[in-house]
Amino acid sequence: MPTLPTPEPPEFPEQREPMAQQSRPASQPQPMPLHRARHTAESFGTDAQRYDRARPRYPDDLVARVVAGSPGPDVLDVGCGTGIAARQFTAAGCTVLGVEPDARMAEFARTRGLPVEVATFEAWESAGRTFDAVIAAQSWHWVDPVAGVEKAARVLRPHGRLTVFGHVFEPPAEVAEPFAAAYRRAAPDSPFSGQPARRPLETYQAGYAKIADRIRESGRFEDPEQWRFDWQRSYTRDEWLELLPTTGGLTRLRPERLAAILGAVGHAVDALGGRFTMRYTTLATTAVRTGAD
Repeated sequence: MPTLPTPEPPEFPEQREPMAQQSRPASQPQPMPLHRARHTAESFGTDAQRYDRARPRYPDDLVARVVAGSPGPDVLDVGCGTGIAARQFTAAGCTVLGVEPDARMAEFARTRGLPVEVATFEAWESAGRTFDAVIAAQSWHWVDPVAGVEKAARVLRPHGRLTVFGHVFEPPAEVAEPFAAAYRRAAPDSPFSGQPARRPLETYQAGYAKIADRIRESGRFEDPEQWRFDWQRSYTRDEWLELLPTTGGLTRLRPERLAAILGAVGHAVDALGGRFTMRYTTLATTAVRTGAD
């Protein structure tokens, strides 16, 4: 979840635009909710191999808590992408089914042994199947926030667990600010170009609190919990430039624009000695389905 021009967790509609909405004149149209921005939502399969190779995995403690807090091993992975989270849950002893709207991402996940059905979660047909856990890793913002909670409740067994989670990763200012400046120069017409270079963790936490509110309002779940996992990872210049093109604001850029941005960021990382340490926070909102149907 970097402060990159990318609609990924926590760039839920409620999170990504709060300051912009406050300053936007009333006559201007409001931004499109992310779950309706299908062109961007389904652009991540442009290079599925790179996506799978570059994107960070999830904390083992998070996976263990979901598994321990679910009534059984059957997991539905909403917006499974290339299967990064699904493989972690499989390794923890779960049986995982993926649902993914991008056929290219789904095909890659299948090559790694994950059964995947191609559909948006809202349109996906469960055919009477139910699960002990529904997870959404870096994907819930692409799901209708009301319909998604209702669908999750329908496919969960009594006392099954819904867990929505994703990474907050804010690069150091020495990397984030050159990125933001380069993006504004290369893609001034992009809706992402006006984003600040960095955002406080509280912005992201507010988005996960919004998810908890939607879950609570459904009346189908026990009171949601908020989980937080802090960790860090060191990136070399090449590793960071490998990850950047997999983010939502860059997946649809023309090659020359992308090259200009990557060049500026690479120069910034070089100035730091060719590597930097990223402090990650992985946030989760989780709730247990009530026993009543």
